[in-house]
Amino acid sequence: MPAADTAGPPPEGARPGAGRAGHVLILGGTTEARRLAAALVTGPGADPARLVTSSLAGRVAEPRLPAGRVRIGGFGGAAGLADWLRAERVDALVDATHPFAEVMSRNAAEAAAATGVPLLALRRPGWTPAAGDRWYEVASLAEAAALLPGLGRRIFLTTGRQGMAAFAGLDALHFLARSVDPPAPPMPAHTDVLLARGPFTLDEERAVLREHRIDVLVTKDSGGAATAAKLTAARELGVPVVIVRRPEPPGGVPVAEDVAAAVAWLATAGG
Repeated sequence: MPAADTAGPPPEGARPGAGRAGHVLILGGTTEARRLAAALVTGPGADPARLVTSSLAGRVAEPRLPAGRVRIGGFGGAAGLADWLRAERVDALVDATHPFAEVMSRNAAEAAAATGVPLLALRRPGWTPAAGDRWYEVASLAEAAALLPGLGRRIFLTTGRQGMAAFAGLDALHFLARSVDPPAPPMPAHTDVLLARGPFTLDEERAVLREHRIDVLVTKDSGGAATAAKLTAARELGVPVVIVRRPEPPGGVPVAEDVAAAVAWLATAGG
């Protein structure tokens, strides 16, 4: 999808590189990215001279738009992002993409290194098991798929619209795949699609597991409270969970676990 700026040109007096406030680019699409943009644009102590641009990949048909300027679409890899950082005179870059957006995170690290723009990864903490959980931690969707025949027959997939191909050969199992937009093929032969946007309540997650007679949950360790209710519901109902471990951010990139820490970092990083 070609990049698009949904907010028009920056306001007069808030040009890139203007004074100490500078220009912050947030690679977004997550709850934390929207909260950071809101904190920088309209939160207590927000600097009206700071220019805040959020970039969304454009993979969701109707994304929730954050405060401030918004651009939608890719940059053209690390080199394209580096060119954009230079052209827009960005003073600080925050990678607040999904914890599993490995390619974008790698591109951000390479572009920051090429341009000298300070880079921060904003990552909510991963989940930790509680008493009664039956978790099977794996390194990939392929490993998750390999475990499923020995665990159950009715699978609840909450791994997003991409990656369905990893499960496509498991035609003896029945899948319920939940995502915001329709999943990308190929898919398993027996797949029901549930289009829904979270967060979901505990009662809603209990109802899904019961009504669809789910006996295995597959998810990624995206962390945070917004999507954790399904883990509680699985624990209560004795449903095992196959959970894909999250990748580490690129080496050398500092990490903030919440918006407050990201705002504090920006106060000292030139953004």
